[in-house]
Amino acid sequence: MSHKPMQAAIVAALVACALSGAAEAQTGKLVLYTSQPQNDAEQTVGAFEKANPGIKVEFVRNGTTQIMNKLEAEFAAGAPAPDVLLIADAMTMETLKAAGRLAPHAAAKVAGLPAGTYDKDKTYFGTKLITTGIVAHKSAKPPQSWNDILTADAKGKVTMPSPLYSGAAAIHVGTLTADKAFGWDYFDKLAKNGAVAVRGNGDVFKAVASGEKLYGVVVDFMALREQAKGSPVVFVFPKEGVTAVTEPVAILKTAKNMDNAKKFVDFLLSEAGLSLAVQQGYLALDAKITPPQGFPKLDQIKLMNSDIPGIIKADEANKKRFADLFGG
Repeated sequence: MSHKPMQAAIVAALVACALSGAAEAQTGKLVLYTSQPQNDAEQTVGAFEKANPGIKVEFVRNGTTQIMNKLEAEFAAGAPAPDVLLIADAMTMETLKAAGRLAPHAAAKVAGLPAGTYDKDKTYFGTKLITTGIVAHKSAKPPQSWNDILTADAKGKVTMPSPLYSGAAAIHVGTLTADKAFGWDYFDKLAKNGAVAVRGNGDVFKAVASGEKLYGVVVDFMALREQAKGSPVVFVFPKEGVTAVTEPVAILKTAKNMDNAKKFVDFLLSEAGLSLAVQQGYLALDAKITPPQGFPKLDQIKLMNSDIPGIIKADEANKKRFADLFGG
């Protein structure tokens, strides 16, 4: 009997096994880089895996700046690891899009998302709304306007995050300075009134909650969560509107698990994914979904117009001017 048929059968079996392994790699894995807080990242990954049995997510979590430093090094080496990015702000996503790093997901369902919370070319998509407003200590007169923290009563009693360290702060500064009603004149007045800048939103909130400062410019969830627990603070959405980040998700063009990456985006934009944001204490990007305790409904929030490409162009100049006013 010839050994050739047996050898052919063995070769065929090995090829089939290899192809099966490749298919399993495609259906069985997803690599995520995220700047979500650790607990949020674990919840997000767990919920996705539960909704998509058979897909195992490997994730790397760090601040957006650190994530991007790691990713840029991988780009330079020609070996970007992640399939999907889930990071704080659209500025970073716009920069990646301009560099040709993002893959469009044309079939993504965006019908229920507010205009401006996703890329018109469908390369990145907001997953929640995190606004920046004013937190006031209960002993202070609650502000109604951004201009209320320029008064004599607020002199030396205002703190805010620095755009040199916070993506939300960079968008906030970029939006207000481009707005004719505010401009750099507004920040000049803040500086002259003794306002101080600190690194992050957490430091802002602590200063106000402790009574060290009366007012703080801060992201909503940080204040509203603690306000609901009895912290002596009040969060205000100023009448002129608020700035916002949307924690966007995007797929890299170099994704090795493209189908699974699309499934991850689809999950975050689904009712289950948007509802998960509420469970984590954030405002969902769908007015039909009940917001967390203490939050207004989505359609009750006035958003200021943020020109993200314009803010990116002005970002370095904005940071330098901010540092000149408030220190680095």
